[in-house]
Amino acid sequence: MKVKLLTTISFFTYQYSISQTEKLLHGKVISQNLALKNVEVINKTAKTSTTTNASGEFSISVKVHDSLLFFAKDYFFTRLKISNEDITTNNLVVNLIPKTEELNEVVITKIKSIKIVDNVYNREAIKEIQNRKKFNDLNQQYLHINDGRIVNAISYNHPIFDRPKQKIEDDHRFKKLVIASCSSDFFIKDLKIKPEEKEIFLDFCDADPKSKTLLEHPNILAVMDFLYAKNEEFKNLK
Repeated sequence: MKVKLLTTISFFTYQYSISQTEKLLHGKVISQNLALKNVEVINKTAKTSTTTNASGEFSISVKVHDSLLFFAKDYFFTRLKISNEDITTNNLVVNLIPKTEELNEVVITKIKSIKIVDNVYNREAIKEIQNRKKFNDLNQQYLHINDGRIVNAISYNHPIFDRPKQKIEDDHRFKKLVIASCSSDFFIKDLKIKPEEKEIFLDFCDADPKSKTLLEHPNILAVMDFLYAKNEEFKNLK
């Protein structure tokens, strides 16, 4: 019993003596399997320090339970507490973790999206454009009224260039007759013709051969009756 007790006491005495004795510890600092040089190795307990060489190796005096700190730029620092095993092995390998790139400032800009409002005004405007195109297409196709667009290419020998000058003058005289005979209120209030449709309506009326007879015997009542009749046909086109 006494022998066993003495052995135990001797063991703890030996361990204590080792823990109180400084040993030169050798080690190496790496990161992603690459050696790191100029890493600062600090024994915080003993207040001593050293740096790693080009191969990432270092040597520093330590005792058991000493705290070692490892500092390197662009890497997270590491702290290790020295154990008996570390001193016995005497080949400490420390792996540092690189820092991720940090942004000094992030600016988030809110971009306002353009919202297309579906209101009555927009729908009416779109409908108006569609109606105008429809009227122009009908006039061009069936009434042969030229609205200035070139729908199909034509040659210089096309019959349109051979029209008598008198016919063109008659077209202009009919419009002048209507404008002189009827006020703007007549088109808006009586015929319910919108101002933007007035020119199309007059071209529509002018395409009717009956309009030429009005030029031969101008009469305000006859012109108004003719416009009333053509207005009904014009509305049906819509």
